[in-house]
Amino acid sequence: MSDKTILKALRGEVQKVPPIWMMRQAGRYLPEYRATREKAGDFLSLCYNPDLAAEVTLQPIRRYGFDGAILFADILLLPQALGADLWFVTGEGPRLSTVTSQADFDALKPAADVHEVLSPIYETVSILSQELPPETTLIGFAGAPWTVATYMVAGRGTPDQGPAHALKAENRALFSALIDLLTEGTIAYLSRQIDAGAEVVKLFDSWAGSLSGRDFDDFALAPAKRIIAELKARHPGIPVIAFPRQAGDRYVGFAGDTGADCVAVDDSVSAEWAATHVQVDGCVQGNLASRHMVTGGQELVEATRGIVRAFSGGPHIFNLGHGITPDADPDNVQLMIDTVRGG
Repeated sequence: MSDKTILKALRGEVQKVPPIWMMRQAGRYLPEYRATREKAGDFLSLCYNPDLAAEVTLQPIRRYGFDGAILFADILLLPQALGADLWFVTGEGPRLSTVTSQADFDALKPAADVHEVLSPIYETVSILSQELPPETTLIGFAGAPWTVATYMVAGRGTPDQGPAHALKAENRALFSALIDLLTEGTIAYLSRQIDAGAEVVKLFDSWAGSLSGRDFDDFALAPAKRIIAELKARHPGIPVIAFPRQAGDRYVGFAGDTGADCVAVDDSVSAEWAATHVQVDGCVQGNLASRHMVTGGQELVEATRGIVRAFSGGPHIFNLGHGITPDADPDNVQLMIDTVRGG
C-alpha cells in the first residue's frame, strides 16, 4: 500500500493536511512553460514531444512541490487518433473536422487503432514515472465521451454545446454510436497510460452540466461507469477520479453509480454542500474558485481555509474548481499551497 498522500485519500483515508494539486498546473501562467512551448513551436508539437511534455509536467512540481503531477496532453488528442483533423488557432483554441453524418462517423478509425498516434503520450508517461519525486503521484487523464463529442460535432468549443445537443435530438442512434466509439477509445487510451506508469486516471467531463435527465444518464453517467469498470477489470486497484463539471444535484450519488473513487466538484457548489451530499460516498476533490489565483490576498487565504475546514471530516484532495487561468499570479499559487499546508 503506497503512502503517497493522494493515493491515501483515494483509498478513503482522512488526513490532517489534504494533498494538493491543481488542474492545468502546467500551463501558460508559468514563464518556464511559455519558454518550453516556444521551443516546441506550437501546442500540438509540445503535446507530442515526450521530452518536452514531460518537462512541462515536471515544472510545477519543481516550483511548488505539488502532491500530484498530471500528464501534460489535451483531451482532443483522442479524436485526432480516431482520424479527425485537429489544429489550434492562436488566441481562439482548437478546431476539428466535424462529425455530423453517418458518413463522417464511418470515416473514423476503430478504437483499437488509436495507439499509433498516441504512442508519444505513453512515452511521456513512462518518462514521468521515472523522473517524478518518489512522493509525487502520477495522474493520467482523458476527456469524457460527452465532452469530447461536443467538440467533434461542432468542430470547436461552443458556449452551450448546441451542435451536439442538436445532433443528439435529430439522430440519437448516430450520436450514441459516437459516444460508444469514444468510450471504447478512452478505455484503450487510459489503459495504456496505466501500463506506462499512471497511478491514477481522471475523466474530465467539462460540459456535463449541460446534460439533464435521461441525457445525463446515457451520455455522462453510463460512459463513465463503463470506462471505470473496464479499467478496474484490466488494472485491479487503479483509482479513478471523475469530474462531471457543473453537474449540480447530479454530483449526488455519482461515485456510487459509476464506481469512481473520487468525485471532483467545481466551485458552482459550496464545499459545505459537497461535504454533506458528495463526500458521504468517499473522496472529494476541489473546489477553490480559479479567480483566487488571479486576485490573491486575504480572500484567497480565507476561501482556502474554508474549503479545507469544510472537507476535514472525510477524504479530500485540495484542488481548484476548474483549471488555473493564464492570467494567474504564480505567487498566489504558492500562497494557496502554504495556506493548505500551514493552516
